[in-house]
Amino acid sequence: MASWSRAVVALLVVDLCLLLSLSGMAVAQPANVTIGALFTFDSVIGRSAMTGIELAVADVNRDSTVLRGTNLSVVMQDTKCSGFVGTIQALELMEKEVVAVVGPQSSSIGHVISHVSTELHVPLVSFAATDPSLASSQYPYFARVAHGDAFQMSAVAEVVGHFGWREVTAVYVDDEYGRGGVDALGDALDLLVRGKISFKAAFPPGADRQALGDLLLQANMMESRVFVVHASPDSGMEVFAAAHSLGMMAAGYVWIATDWLAAAMDSTSMNSAAQKMLSLVQGVVTLRQYTPDSHAKTRLLSRAAAGGGRRVNAYGLLAYDAVWMAARAIDQFLGSGGNISFSPDPRLVSSDDNNNNGSNGSSSSSALGLSSLRVFDQGDQLLQKLTVANFTGVTGQVRGGGSVNPAYEVLNVGGTGVRRVGYWTNATSLSVDLLVNATATTKKKQQQKQLSSVIWPGETTSAPRGWVFPNNGKPLRIGVPFRTTYKEFVSKDASSPDGVSGYCVDVFKAAAGLLPYPVPVTFVLFGDGEKNPSYNDLVNKVADDHFDAAVGDISIVTNRTRIVDFTQPYIESGLVILSSVRPKSSNAWAFLKPFTIQMWAVTGVFFLFVGAVVWILEHRFNPEFRGSPRKQIVTIFWFSFSTMFFAHRENTVSTLGRFVLIIWMFVVLIITSSYTASLTSILTVQQLATGIQGLDGLLSTDQPIGFQVGSFTKSYMMQELGVPESRLRELAISDYASSLQRGPNNGGVAAIVDELPYVELFLSTNCQFKTVGQEFTKGGWGFAFQRDSPLAVDLSTAILTLSENGDLQRIHDKWLSAGTCASQGSDAAAGADRLNLSSFWGLFLICGAACFVALLIYFARILCQYCQYHRQDAQRSLRRPARLTSIRDLITFVDMKEKEVKMAIRSKSAGEETRLSSMGASSVSEEGPASSISLSRPSSMSPARH
Repeated sequence: MASWSRAVVALLVVDLCLLLSLSGMAVAQPANVTIGALFTFDSVIGRSAMTGIELAVADVNRDSTVLRGTNLSVVMQDTKCSGFVGTIQALELMEKEVVAVVGPQSSSIGHVISHVSTELHVPLVSFAATDPSLASSQYPYFARVAHGDAFQMSAVAEVVGHFGWREVTAVYVDDEYGRGGVDALGDALDLLVRGKISFKAAFPPGADRQALGDLLLQANMMESRVFVVHASPDSGMEVFAAAHSLGMMAAGYVWIATDWLAAAMDSTSMNSAAQKMLSLVQGVVTLRQYTPDSHAKTRLLSRAAAGGGRRVNAYGLLAYDAVWMAARAIDQFLGSGGNISFSPDPRLVSSDDNNNNGSNGSSSSSALGLSSLRVFDQGDQLLQKLTVANFTGVTGQVRGGGSVNPAYEVLNVGGTGVRRVGYWTNATSLSVDLLVNATATTKKKQQQKQLSSVIWPGETTSAPRGWVFPNNGKPLRIGVPFRTTYKEFVSKDASSPDGVSGYCVDVFKAAAGLLPYPVPVTFVLFGDGEKNPSYNDLVNKVADDHFDAAVGDISIVTNRTRIVDFTQPYIESGLVILSSVRPKSSNAWAFLKPFTIQMWAVTGVFFLFVGAVVWILEHRFNPEFRGSPRKQIVTIFWFSFSTMFFAHRENTVSTLGRFVLIIWMFVVLIITSSYTASLTSILTVQQLATGIQGLDGLLSTDQPIGFQVGSFTKSYMMQELGVPESRLRELAISDYASSLQRGPNNGGVAAIVDELPYVELFLSTNCQFKTVGQEFTKGGWGFAFQRDSPLAVDLSTAILTLSENGDLQRIHDKWLSAGTCASQGSDAAAGADRLNLSSFWGLFLICGAACFVALLIYFARILCQYCQYHRQDAQRSLRRPARLTSIRDLITFVDMKEKEVKMAIRSKSAGEETRLSSMGASSVSEEGPASSISLSRPSSMSPARH
């Protein structure tokens, strides 16, 4: 009996162990897992999200590959569009021991309950909370499948920049969602398109139409006409209803809505309510989160439509993927041996106990019941599975708590629906065609952002200007330099209604008068009235928002364009060099100054030399070059110097003589022309007193240089030209004349560098000064505005119109009329240098070479004739030593006329033939060939005189 009892006990122990073992297996793979869902049931996003969540839970439980044997259930809590109610609902949801929460829908609730989820280790998988700040490390248990608003606002900024706008008005709900999105928009505008949010129109959640209307009226008084609406689908339509009633949906306005508008339209069936909605948002540009077309997406939308005609927007699709993301993470967690258990939080229990103890004896005490909240012991393990999730959902590839390659569709509302005008992706920016996985080549092609044509409010197809002059009763504060010199440009004028006058002010008024809108302005003088102000300081005042703009003689230079925007230049304004000149030469010997002494001497020598050469070449041929020695010397001198005036009376008959004379006449023409021009310049043109003839000459010296007070010239010469500051002298224009007249040796300056308009006005009444060299910078004057001011662009167009219709020149002639010295050229101060030999040595070389060649040919010909004339002596020289012909005989032969020489050679040749013939006929000489033959010749070589 005892043994039987022991056997029974042993069997019971084995059964108990088996039961415990089976119980342990059931804990490892629970039959049911619960997740929560937190959103507003009665909202555009909430209704779509509910459909997506319900369909997702059904699909998960139907799929045998996920949560095998474990049922997924969801507990939904309604936040009722309230942050307080949403927080209470979240706490109640946590009491139900959920392992994850799909939601929240609101970014405001997300900020609050993220702390609760972190404390209780319950991950949040949001499908609609898009505030960028929720992605910070402060909220480790917050994950989402939706894109953060940082991406969406980059897309909005790209759309704004595509149409050339730089300022927008942000209309947004004043909560974490709205503020976070608008902050991201401001960063994107500044980074991507150098734009900014000029006015923030924030309205509280739940604001009525009256409050929205008052807010829009305030925004409409600003200059920007580009409105970006960032709200929820429920409150956003109230904004457009208020704008429509105020007439702000007309032509000239630009409305850009974030993706809430697309979600609202996708959730509305085409009925009278939908038509009313479309009528309120005609011409609006909106975004929609891009979800690629797929079989799963099409099937899901069909099932939703079949189940009561429900429409699912992008947030409903994201909610569907959020459930699947949580289910897959739970499946992986359980598949890796994970166990689901909850335990009380010691801090919450102690806090609840303290509240209970403190309520004893108090009739108004209450217990929060925080002890009912449990910590999910394996929450960090499940969170790890969520962060490594990677699957393809109905919204595309989902990886690590967010969609891959954020992309948006750019939509335009018009007519009875919407049409897509482009895409935006994080990789390729704006494009007409979607390029999600773009290569480097494709990205390069997409650098020029493109969108299809857009129909704007008022049914216009041309992009609105995007701004108007603000209708807030505040005129522009225009800074005007208080000039003390040359007030013709701009300065104080007590008789003028505006208090200022001048050329620059008239140009600004004329340009502003061409704008299609009024521009009320207030002119404010800048300066102390004792000296011209610093124009760099004036431009800095504009950049610092002390002035809205600056009007005056303000040069457009690089360092100023970095901080302000300039209009189109309305007058050219390069730097020139101003110098003093010497008085005109008027002494009795001024006619000798064109040539140097060397030039005069060489010219005189060449006149005599050419005269002698021509006499030599013409003496034997031309009877005008023959006669007594005295007469021939006079002829040489007369012929030489008469060629200067082309008045020589002697004709040249020889070829060589004419050749030499042609060359010489060309030389004389050049010399006389140069002499005439130089003498004219000396007698009529003033010459530089310092010898500086341009920028190079100015920089090569160490003499002081003047510049106008307040001008940018000083910094330019120091930084760009390397002029030391010790050489620079700051001068008022009234001191220009005295400083130049004193010169560098008497406390003055060698030259002054200033802008061309000032110098032209100065020279119009100061004839004793001139500009030297060329204008060495190219610039102009423009009106300065704050960065990205659209008024600068419109005024630039107006200035071009003034230039084309001639009004700009008429204003110039009115204020800057020519003075008494205007007829004198500004570049005449280059001076009249004396002409030296180096300028003409080539001509003299050509002439000398021609004379030498002619003489060489002439004497070679003379020598040949002389040899023929004395042939008998040459033949006798074969039998006995030659006897040199005397130089006197040679000179006498050269002096013979050409006709006489030729006749003598022919007669001697005939006589020699006759004598030789007679001697051969009478007898044969006994002496043989050795006997000499005596030839008679004239005793005198002197030619007969004619």
